[in-house]
Amino acid sequence: MAKTPDFAKTFQDMMSNFPVDMSSYQDAFKSQGLLGEKLAKVALAAAERSTEISAQWAKDTISRMGELAAVKQEPSDYAKSLSDFASASAEVAAEHMAAYAEVAKKVQMDTVDLMLTAGKDVAAEARTVAETVARDNQFAVKKAAGAAAAATSAAK
Repeated sequence: MAKTPDFAKTFQDMMSNFPVDMSSYQDAFKSQGLLGEKLAKVALAAAERSTEISAQWAKDTISRMGELAAVKQEPSDYAKSLSDFASASAEVAAEHMAAYAEVAKKVQMDTVDLMLTAGKDVAAEARTVAETVARDNQFAVKKAAGAAAAATSAAK
């Protein structure tokens, strides 16, 4: 009588012959960690600079408000003081908005640079991993095919 081959064992043997290289996962994890660290540094530097700009803007505004609070001799002096404050505030606002734009531009350039560099690194790593996996899998398939053929012939 023909004996039914044990395909469960064949599949277990076949799967155990497929190598899984965990170092590629560890390398990817490290790469992502480094990218995250670099992006965090860019974001924190931008936040620090933005805070400096905001603080300077507040100091400028507060120092000019002292002029508004001063007692004036003529009612028209109050209007002139308010007009001077408004025009100075508009000028300072333009300067500070330009400073914010420079911060945003720098963040954008740094982020794009990091992403391009990371993309090149990932592509190179992926190519290396794909070549290694293909080579290892070809070997494993040949080995598993040999084991399956031996199991089939032994069952006959």
